[in-house]
Amino acid sequence: MTILILLYKRFRGLADSSSNNEYYEPLFESIAGYGLGGSFVALFGRVGGGIYTKAADVGADLVGKVEQNLPEDSPKNPATIADNVGDNVGDVAGMSADLFGSFAESTCAALVISCDTLVGKGSCNFFISNLMFPLLVIAFGIVICIFVSSIATHCMTVDKNEKIESTLKITLIVSTILLIGIAYLASYLSYPHNFELRLRGKTIGDRTALHPFLCTLFGLVSGLIIAAFTEYITSHAYSPVRDLAESCRSGAASNVTLGLALGYFSTVLPAILIAITAYLANYLLGYYGVALAAIGMLTNLPLSLAIDGYGPISDNAGGIAEMSELDPYVRDRTDALDAAGNTTAAIGKGFAIGSAALVSLALYGGFLHNAGLEFSSLISMTEPEIFAGLLIGAMLPYLFSGFTIKSVGKAAQAMVKEVRRQLRENPGILQGTVEPDYKACISISTKAALIEMIAPGLLVKNHLFRSFLLLFSSVSFSDPKFWLDSCPELLSVES
Repeated sequence: MTILILLYKRFRGLADSSSNNEYYEPLFESIAGYGLGGSFVALFGRVGGGIYTKAADVGADLVGKVEQNLPEDSPKNPATIADNVGDNVGDVAGMSADLFGSFAESTCAALVISCDTLVGKGSCNFFISNLMFPLLVIAFGIVICIFVSSIATHCMTVDKNEKIESTLKITLIVSTILLIGIAYLASYLSYPHNFELRLRGKTIGDRTALHPFLCTLFGLVSGLIIAAFTEYITSHAYSPVRDLAESCRSGAASNVTLGLALGYFSTVLPAILIAITAYLANYLLGYYGVALAAIGMLTNLPLSLAIDGYGPISDNAGGIAEMSELDPYVRDRTDALDAAGNTTAAIGKGFAIGSAALVSLALYGGFLHNAGLEFSSLISMTEPEIFAGLLIGAMLPYLFSGFTIKSVGKAAQAMVKEVRRQLRENPGILQGTVEPDYKACISISTKAALIEMIAPGLLVKNHLFRSFLLLFSSVSFSDPKFWLDSCPELLSVES
């Protein structure tokens, strides 16, 4: 991208100038297609690769493991090679293309918006070097990630299965901590001491290098928290996966039900973090701040890709060990690595999805700003509260569905245990000589229907969320008239 900027700069006959910001508009708008190209390739790489790998994986398992009882990656299975190739096509190349597309879009969005919204204040003139913060922080991130990766390969010894995930997690934490200081250094080197932000019809002066740094920091920290939460949801070391494995005792239906509920629950924290990040970044630097937050989430992109590729590499290693008929202990080790790799692969997906949401808002804001539509009352998403509320509102159906589906799964497990208990303790039930205890099963369903509906019921009751949404407004909470006007049912005896 840096080479493209310099080439466009030379071909257009542009030289470093102290003129106003209009000088840089044609330069950075020329590279907007870079992000489009990255997204176009990412679409085919991610979706096409995903279709390839899952088709091969499902086909190999259904026939080989289920129908023919063959070992995993047995050379007797015709789909084994396709399965191993799919790990590279979908999980490595596809994810790399996806994250690169997000990186290209966020960087282009930041550059395009900055060239029209950031200007020097007073005698302080903006030069092209003052607009290169997005590329500078990414460049620093590459160096830091290469340095931090040596911690896992040379400084830490993995002699137990339990240390695999922790080693990868430590590298991600260390890189995030180091990148906090590096981001401030890049911000200090890029921006002058004072600059003006011309956005949403007003000019905000006296912006220091702290504000771009804070926007980047929001994305960086949010990415780390999303990664930690993803590990909690997907790692076998924590209760969600262990509870899901325990549900298999009740059959495949309980496993599918609770697994779906767990997936719905996993959307809650990332959606809230993205909403908070978008709101704070937009509050500080408008859509330019949102683009910087997306870049901050992708600052440790090289390390995220390395961690994401850990699982497919381990999976292929296990396949080679099986097809080569190596000793069983080799496959045991590769399986342990693969289990940890499944968690680390999910961490990479969290970065990709979180950054994509921020990038979409940044691109939307860049379009509105350049098209002069920021003052249109018909487009309400120009306000940060609207986008944050939109993300949270879109998450609520998944949270509600997660509560209800989990309730069904828990009640079904209890029902299965009760039926098994009765049939085990009273064999005469199947022979028709003993009447089953119908009331016990009725009691299980009744209790589940009454108790498990409390959380979903509170979730959809508007009073709680009216209070939550009012935190973003300027309405005084001490005004009784407002509450009575907004919630007339408060006058009822029940309320």
